[in-house]
Amino acid sequence: MGGCFSKPKPVELKIEVVLPEKERGKEELSASGKGSPRAYQGNGTARHFHTEERLPAPHPYPGAQDCVEAAICHVKDLENGQMREVELGWGKVLLVKDNGEFHALGHKCPHYGAPLVKGVLSRGRVRCPWHGACFNIGTGDLEDFPGLDSLHKFQVKIEKEKVYVRASKQALQLQRRTKVMAKCISPSAGHSSSTNVLIVGAGAAGLVCAETLRQEGFSDRIVLCTLDRHLPYDRPKLSKSLDAQPEQLALRPKEFFRAYGIEVLTEAQVVTVDVRNKKVVFKDGFKLEYSKLLLAPGSSPKMLSCKGKEVENVFTIRTPEDANRVVRLARGRNAVVVGAGFLGMEVAAYLTEKAHSVSVVELEETPFRRFLGERVGRALMKMFENNRVKFYMQTEVSELRAQEGKLKEVVLKSSKVVRADVCVVGIGAVPATGFLRQSSINLDSRGFIPVNKMMQTNVPGVFAAGDAVTFPLAWRNNRKVNIPHWQMAHAQGRVAAQNMLAQEAEISTVPYLWTAMFGRSLRYAGYGEGFDDVIIQGDLEELKFVAFYTKTGDMSWLTGKGS
Repeated sequence: MGGCFSKPKPVELKIEVVLPEKERGKEELSASGKGSPRAYQGNGTARHFHTEERLPAPHPYPGAQDCVEAAICHVKDLENGQMREVELGWGKVLLVKDNGEFHALGHKCPHYGAPLVKGVLSRGRVRCPWHGACFNIGTGDLEDFPGLDSLHKFQVKIEKEKVYVRASKQALQLQRRTKVMAKCISPSAGHSSSTNVLIVGAGAAGLVCAETLRQEGFSDRIVLCTLDRHLPYDRPKLSKSLDAQPEQLALRPKEFFRAYGIEVLTEAQVVTVDVRNKKVVFKDGFKLEYSKLLLAPGSSPKMLSCKGKEVENVFTIRTPEDANRVVRLARGRNAVVVGAGFLGMEVAAYLTEKAHSVSVVELEETPFRRFLGERVGRALMKMFENNRVKFYMQTEVSELRAQEGKLKEVVLKSSKVVRADVCVVGIGAVPATGFLRQSSINLDSRGFIPVNKMMQTNVPGVFAAGDAVTFPLAWRNNRKVNIPHWQMAHAQGRVAAQNMLAQEAEISTVPYLWTAMFGRSLRYAGYGEGFDDVIIQGDLEELKFVAFYTKTGDMSWLTGKGS
């Protein structure tokens, strides 16, 4: 998707808005063999599974009676490079013909269930049409993110010019496969204060790091700690589906963490990192030694600094509880969103069918202006206006007024007073790295953790990943960038885990993000910060378009295709 050339070429970034369908190690870590007095607290709730979400059996073919086999097509029915979704009695499979060979896989992306037949087949991989997850057609393995699980790979044979597929009935129903993982051989024993791997932060980067270690055969102790009261969950969903409950957002059930010996410390705040002695100190005084450390603390939302900032019913969307309270307070009442970036606009879109009124306050001329440009921003703004959203642009909040301690009005610097029963603040975020300022771990002027392509910090044995890092982007001349995308955090977590095991992996993922508002899906591939021009193809007014963001004088070239 990108590369470097001998002379400068423009940087292109492509974005498309479309209608959705429906929408082990060379280096060993020291073993401790014992556990922690703060080991897994179990504050998370067991996830309610649909049938297809339960963890698969270790072997997909337990017996002939549990399998189904059928001829599904003639060998000439598919050309090379074609994919077809076919029925196999107990479910569907994705049949792929590539370089004259047939492959049969699960037909739905395990991430959000997108139909892979509508995706892209290239170089032995199929890419999800919705969010870009990529699967190896020879193994079914997940090779690019987002998501955690892989596809089932089914048996294929050719007899008398017919293509036969044999599959486990259970696998057909599950449509997802968790990779084989090592189990911990040194489970917690109650009073140990050391671990082999400590992961600070339980977002996508932290969870993928832990899972990758187990997938690569690492069987020593892993401790994952988080400020949250919940087990790892799908945080980007909070602003898109404010009603979602914690159990609906969980990335893995608590049984998963127990099965693979990944200890989770919830509501656990690290306040000091002592890299000389390889030890961290928690807010409650508990101390934990480590052999390898991953820092994935994420970011903290910026707060308003205006008069009345302490009044009730003003929120940042940080937890499921925040999101749920916003919805309850907004029903049939007046909601104000401060900030017209992705979080703010997603919240505004979600509330339009629930609140009496929705207003957006933004300092820029148009929503998404710095990210998508003025023309695209105006087109999206019009879509919101057509859905009863009122905009107050080129202004900011000067005061929050309360009645009996609860928000009643938002006063703008333009002197306009907006009625408000609830306010959501989405004006950006800062890296949550304050606890590292007295350590020897380098931070840049903005508080981000610089890492190299292997996600290593300046301190041996300390890695970092996720929203709080800057890393070298190869196809932008190794420019250090911060890309706080969910998909990028997954990739960085895996690379960090691989390098903890001395596999010498480098980050090479193309950045990708998505959102959905009012039945429209927007997909963004690449890194276009500081673009000079925007080239629009398609109908911008109808929101059926592709946009290329270009920048001259750069040695890299990038293009991406939304779908």
